[in-house]
Amino acid sequence: MAGTALAPGKVRVKTSPMRGHRSRIALVNAVPVTLFLLLLFVYPIIGVLSLSLEGDSGGFTLHWYTDALSGSNLSVLVSTLRISAETAVLSLVVGFVLAHAIARMRPVFAALAMLIVVVPHFISALVRTYGWIIMLGEHGLINTLATSLHAPGAPYDLLYNETGVVIGTTSVMLPYTVLVLQGVMRGVDRRLLAAAAGFGASRPTVFFRIYLPLVAPGIGTAGLLSFILCLGYYITPALMGGSKQTVVAALIDQQVMKQDQWNSAAAFGVILLLLTFAGLGVLGLAKLRRKKAHARRSSS
Repeated sequence: MAGTALAPGKVRVKTSPMRGHRSRIALVNAVPVTLFLLLLFVYPIIGVLSLSLEGDSGGFTLHWYTDALSGSNLSVLVSTLRISAETAVLSLVVGFVLAHAIARMRPVFAALAMLIVVVPHFISALVRTYGWIIMLGEHGLINTLATSLHAPGAPYDLLYNETGVVIGTTSVMLPYTVLVLQGVMRGVDRRLLAAAAGFGASRPTVFFRIYLPLVAPGIGTAGLLSFILCLGYYITPALMGGSKQTVVAALIDQQVMKQDQWNSAAAFGVILLLLTFAGLGVLGLAKLRRKKAHARRSSS
């Protein structure tokens, strides 16, 4: 019919009434979930933010942030950032070696190795922390072995200092690192490495020029995950650290439970949240830059 003719290149799309009905049902079903998430996550964050900006008299103030970023509180924040960074780096080094070895195993042995890595994570963090205290103590397993082997400087001071805290937090973050890295390494096409070796590339060249760039996104994600989780970690630093190794989580607990300083604790919570968002932003920018570089190489 002449009245129903379509212009050249135009395609008539029929909208099914059933599809619109399903869309409305999906929207209705999403409302309770959205409200639940807003109530569970957004409302507490807004409450903490308002509490951190509330003065003693009830007015608006930035005093709690100024106090958090000065004096001894600033040193606690810097110490937390340093411990988190050290934990992330150590977790990456150990986790990279473990994940690389697991990725090269046969599936059966790789599954068994991953089970050995992950199962300790299901044990209570409190129990694992006390286990490390026993092992790292002056008469613990490590110092006993070092003393019996006449190692220089034995017995070592491995508890109630930053060294002990980093060892304990690394053991907690290691399973996350291995899980992320092992998944990325499993996805690397080994034919690329074999082709590079076939064209005469040495093992260091294959590793640094091909393999490492392919797993770089996993390294960034695993490192950032360990850093963010360690920022707010409480149990291990509180039990294995000394008075000089106070972290922000322990300081927040002290301000709430002993000093009744909810406003100051809220300010520290907001600062940790902003640091988390900053880390996620850096990772997002790195991924965006990598995509743009890949697109430029593809177009050229």
